[in-house]
Amino acid sequence: MTEKLIKMSVTTRIRNNFLAGLIICAPIAITLWLTWSVVHWADSWVRPYIPARYDPESYLNFAVPGTGLLIAMIFITIVGFLAKNLIGQSIVRFGESIVNRVPLVRTIYKSVKQIFETVLKEQGTSFKKVGLIEYPSPGLWSMVFISTDAKGEIASKFNAMGQDMVAVFLPPTPVPTAGFLVFVAREKITVLDMTPEDGAKLLISGGLVSPEYKDELTEAKSLPARAPVKSLT
Repeated sequence: MTEKLIKMSVTTRIRNNFLAGLIICAPIAITLWLTWSVVHWADSWVRPYIPARYDPESYLNFAVPGTGLLIAMIFITIVGFLAKNLIGQSIVRFGESIVNRVPLVRTIYKSVKQIFETVLKEQGTSFKKVGLIEYPSPGLWSMVFISTDAKGEIASKFNAMGQDMVAVFLPPTPVPTAGFLVFVAREKITVLDMTPEDGAKLLISGGLVSPEYKDELTEAKSLPARAPVKSLT
């Protein structure tokens, strides 16, 4: 019996060590793999258009990964700088006017542009808060990303009904990129203190990775009582 217990304990230790190592190594390996894939993807798109005299591999005997990505980033930065000037804005408006004349292309272009403007807008309030709503039925709570107040025609209809509605994004687990757009009454949303990044981690992990949270009330109760101050008189 003792030998079996020793063998089981050794097996359990090996399993626990393996799981601990997997938790450390897996995120690092996946991060490196994704980074390497993005670098090679950018190189495969950009490098064919680089003149041979500007390509470092023409002068070196080994490959230099990341050259295409670096050139793409520099090119995008220059385009953004030029687009802020008066001449650049005129060129952009002229190009957009041409694109808007093409039936199918203009729909795709407007949709993609609107998505990028919404996501990358520095002063936007999109997805900066996480909340809870009762869904799909009372007593069952789902986590949502708070998007923005209802606007346009939708806001007008809700205002006519005397309702203050907020647009929220209800993502599924474990793929938060897909989901539902839901309009919820403002008073029915419980706003959380966690960041959208922590909310995404909680969703992807299926509730296993929960962000740290310190309850101020509980923490105050756990503090030792302050000793009474003795009078000097």
